[in-house]
Amino acid sequence: MKRILLKLSGEALAGDKKTGFDEATCIGVANQVKSIVDQGMQVAIVTGGGNFWRGRTSETIDRTKADQIGMLATVMNCIYVSDIFRHVGMKTEIFTPFAVGAFTSLFSKDAAVEAMEAGKVIFFAGGTGHPYFSTDTGAVLRAIEIDADAMLLAKSIDGIYDSDPAVNPAAKKYDEISIQDVIDQELAAVDMTASILCKENQMPMLVFGLNEENSIVETMSGNFTGTKVTA
Repeated sequence: MKRILLKLSGEALAGDKKTGFDEATCIGVANQVKSIVDQGMQVAIVTGGGNFWRGRTSETIDRTKADQIGMLATVMNCIYVSDIFRHVGMKTEIFTPFAVGAFTSLFSKDAAVEAMEAGKVIFFAGGTGHPYFSTDTGAVLRAIEIDADAMLLAKSIDGIYDSDPAVNPAAKKYDEISIQDVIDQELAAVDMTASILCKENQMPMLVFGLNEENSIVETMSGNFTGTKVTA
């Protein structure tokens, strides 16, 4: 693979704290990404916002407003993680689908690809810019737009299971599964819209645990222990 999109869950960025940022976790991610960038990999990153806000858990405010708060949570995450990446020696650029003052650049495919080809790690914040679309959907959309070879999902659990392992200790983990089976079984790897986008555009996914030791590097070197989702 030459170009990947890495989706980081907000909860995974928070580590054991469960909210906000765990700096050691973020520095660990940055060092892993630097290792694969130094080998010539082009990397784009999407972060979730769940370490700050999960709009669908709110029962008191309008869904559109809740989703807008979630979009801004991902902007905060990308600004923070981007600067951690710079701290360990990488060049970065953040793209959003809406203007955020001087903090980010407006997304265009040409600008994003040009930045990657110049050796920058790019961040896509703000989702699709519209409510009712998750960061999973935004991540798949951007992966398709930039012609990524695969999407890597670094989550707080180590793959896709047939049921929630936090609820069912006997839950079975899949080593490999087709995106059609993910859709048919309504598995919670990514949401349904994101799954259908993957299927229609033949975008493969690798799902693994961010907190597993050196998991990003191991995934890219072929020592993959998560779940491969075939398109």
